[in-house]
Amino acid sequence: MIFVTVGTHYLGFERLIKKIDEIADQIDEEIIAQIGATNYIPKNITYFTFGEYENKIIKLCKNARVIVSHAGAGSILTVFYYMKPIIIIPRLKKFNECVDNHQLELAEVLKNNRNFIVLYDMKNLDTILKEAKIPDININKKKDNRLIHFLKKTIETM
Repeated sequence: MIFVTVGTHYLGFERLIKKIDEIADQIDEEIIAQIGATNYIPKNITYFTFGEYENKIIKLCKNARVIVSHAGAGSILTVFYYMKPIIIIPRLKKFNECVDNHQLELAEVLKNNRNFIVLYDMKNLDTILKEAKIPDININKKKDNRLIHFLKKTIETM
């Protein structure tokens, strides 16, 4: 199962949800998406707007083969905690998906980490989900403590 999450931002992430809905019939796997404030209503995937964190989101994170997420620090930290493969797609101001490009900053930090796939556009998302080898989370506790510390600090300053 593929789990898609866009977080709890008051602006929708139409671009991601539309793309996932568009490619769903090309992927032979269940897709469940948390679409948040997105106005677009998917036709080809299972979706919900917001979920109880402890129940629905955690269960979906635990059961997913891979997670597609916006570049929100809270979402990334949750996925990282459960050691699930993640594809990160930052929200962009130019598409009115956020008020500034703060998610680009986090994506830039994570793009060179072997545990993440960061996409800035989604034209190859279907190929990556179907064919590409998505890395398993592989934590080197000593080295990756810097990443965990960075993510925690980012969340605290939000």
